[in-house]
Amino acid sequence: MLFSGVFFAATFIIPLFDLPTKTKVIASTTSFILMEVVFWGGGLLVGKELFRKYKSKLNPKNWFKKKGVDTGNKNLNQKP
Repeated sequence: MLFSGVFFAATFIIPLFDLPTKTKVIASTTSFILMEVVFWGGGLLVGKELFRKYKSKLNPKNWFKKKGVDTGNKNLNQKP
């Protein structure tokens, strides 16, 4: 899954090369498609739980969320 980042970076680097426009478009599109294939293929290899963990970390909506503070006193209202 982390290897898909190489293809993601290549998608932005390829247009900087001195190549014909048609070649740049084809190479960038191919790189983007390969990034998706490698990412989802890695998800199949690592398993469902680990894949969900990485997927939530890669979601920009979750980057700035504050994590709740756990006091460890969840069962205060229970009778002994």
